[in-house]
Amino acid sequence: MKYYKFRSKFLSSLGLLALLTSGQGAFPQKVDYAAKVNTLIGNKGKGVSETELQFEAGFTVPGATYPFGMVQFTPTFFAPEKGFVVNQLSGAGCPNMGNFPSLPRTGELRQSPNDMKGFKPKMDNISAAAGYYHVKVDNIDCRLTVTKRTGMAQFSFPEKENRGTIIIGSGINANAITDANIRITSATTCEGYADGGTFCGISTPYKIYFVAQFDRPVVSSGTWSGNQLMASSTSASGANSGAYFTFNTGKEKRVQYKFSISYVSLDNARENLAKENPGFSFKQVAAATNKAWNNYLGRIEVSGAGEDRTIQFYTHLYHSLIHPSIFNDVNGDYLGSDKKVYKAKDFEYYTAFSNWDTYRTQAQLLSIITPKQMKDIVTSHLLFAERSGGSFPRWVMANFETGIMQGDPTSILVANAYAFGVKDFDTRKALAIMRKGAEQPGAKSQDIETRPHLQQYLEKGYMHASMQLEYTSADFAIGQFALQAFNDKKLYQRYMKQAQSWKNLYNPATTWLNSRNNDGSWKNFNDDWREATYNSYFWMIPYNLKSLIDTIGGKYVAEKRLDSLFTKLNATYYQDWFAAGNEPDFQAPWTYNWTGQPHKTQWLIRRIITEQYSNRDNGLPGNDDLGAMGAWYVFANMGVFPMIPGYGGFSLNSPSFSNIIVHLSGGKKWTITGGSEKDPFVHKLLVNGKKWNSTWVPWTDLCKGGTMQFTLSGKPDISWGVLQEPPSFDK
Repeated sequence: MKYYKFRSKFLSSLGLLALLTSGQGAFPQKVDYAAKVNTLIGNKGKGVSETELQFEAGFTVPGATYPFGMVQFTPTFFAPEKGFVVNQLSGAGCPNMGNFPSLPRTGELRQSPNDMKGFKPKMDNISAAAGYYHVKVDNIDCRLTVTKRTGMAQFSFPEKENRGTIIIGSGINANAITDANIRITSATTCEGYADGGTFCGISTPYKIYFVAQFDRPVVSSGTWSGNQLMASSTSASGANSGAYFTFNTGKEKRVQYKFSISYVSLDNARENLAKENPGFSFKQVAAATNKAWNNYLGRIEVSGAGEDRTIQFYTHLYHSLIHPSIFNDVNGDYLGSDKKVYKAKDFEYYTAFSNWDTYRTQAQLLSIITPKQMKDIVTSHLLFAERSGGSFPRWVMANFETGIMQGDPTSILVANAYAFGVKDFDTRKALAIMRKGAEQPGAKSQDIETRPHLQQYLEKGYMHASMQLEYTSADFAIGQFALQAFNDKKLYQRYMKQAQSWKNLYNPATTWLNSRNNDGSWKNFNDDWREATYNSYFWMIPYNLKSLIDTIGGKYVAEKRLDSLFTKLNATYYQDWFAAGNEPDFQAPWTYNWTGQPHKTQWLIRRIITEQYSNRDNGLPGNDDLGAMGAWYVFANMGVFPMIPGYGGFSLNSPSFSNIIVHLSGGKKWTITGGSEKDPFVHKLLVNGKKWNSTWVPWTDLCKGGTMQFTLSGKPDISWGVLQEPPSFDK
């Protein structure tokens, strides 16, 4: 099903209204990029090859979102029977958030909803675009939209129904709640709070505050707790509790519902609603959100490929722009990592940091197309670290460090931002925080150690293999940051030396990288690989691939080893092939650029894009992980990939679109032309008008505006891109 064909009428009216309400001086909206987004991609299924054992398809949210917004008003993969939740991490692989679900029902409520799992509503998607979601829920027409911190719904009940009920669960989320409360405060309003439950088994006891309003009075209302339905009650507390609101739908079929949230207080939630969503004009709110999405999505213009490829491109760009999420209220208040309330002045404070995933792709993309937001994201990390023990977190939800995954990814993320032009943050503070995590064993963010086993790593130069490879990439990035930001060559050399400790993991007996025991003896080659195998992690030394290739016997040996890895493109965590949906594999297809076969990179990327992605609800090969996979897809279709951590530049493949315009800050443009959806092989390339025979382009050649003119072919050109070696750092 091509969902975009179902959107045109309503979204066309939104585009017109956006022009009418945008104020003086607004430029006409030429393209409705929001309408090119299919938010249903990656919602469910087992990936494109449904008969294969592979990762879940994405865990993306189908509902209404705002760029970097606090609210995600959406059904959730983790609790599909509960209706529409107010917050949900898009693409995270564990049940999370999902607070205050709302669900419309025909008639009056006769028994307690309890945990809301008994309804099992039938949901028939009608249309889905950036910022707008239209679905039938058991023949009730539901339309959803959002602002940054609020959500709004239109529920239209069937003709023959004289009563319609809206259920709001307070003591219910995507996993488990221990504390919650809801109060009905008038015939049109309610408010409450709930705690945050868990994430991947980790306690995330944030508190979320919620206020809601209907556009007309109820005829009856009440609450429930567990199995007990309490008609006319005005409050309920605890797990599996909530409130219900019944309306007269005999003549007027439509009920409008809006809400806001805050992680600070009920007063702030009320202010968020009053400032961002004061009325009940659904169309006006939707038009403003449509305009916001078009502003962000339009920062990369693509043309010259088929509709499916274009829809997928803008959907993946959309996924890249949902998170991180604004955490401060309209008055600037936010809850810090020390659980104290602070005020954001002249910046937005962010949360939802899946940094083990996003340092590889999304951080660079946001630095290029949303530098202001990326500056604030970096600043938010610095503040989180400063107030939580002085060391960087890895994976943040609300104001809690969950400690999910491994390595020191935030140091890489910050270095990536700097390398791609985001430099107006406190660089001295950033370097001090990086160094604390990298040099002081036991350094923590909240209760989570930044670098476990750091003392062994520093003293012996070896430890758990996949964790060490993450540390060496972080050390390389820290060294680059010290050199670029401060010209500190001594510190650069120190961290570069640590970055080369991957060599201590090379086992000449197996010719693979292996973990070692404390006494230096070798472990089994299958030991200590996080969410992948020795075969995938072997190539995760993107800053020194030449030395890695030389170590195993040269380019021919490396080529054959890569060929074996790519025998299969959709492996699971524990299979010895390439996993398109898994972050440690993200950079591997570009490794052929270091073995002298760039045509294999070009062909392989096209296979991955075509075979592992689609314009369907199961159209992702794995979890999107808060935009990490979305950004991978965007770069892959542009023909460039930010391969080396903390180092500005791209390893090349070939673009899928004949024309690409990337709008940079200050009105500058980076244009890429000559791409083709059909022909993958590079025959010729001009960069800024000069003949280019390298598979690497430095960001400095493009950041002030630049051009890349490709000439592509249907046949491999084995002579292009082999004369000049791409960067590799051995010391």
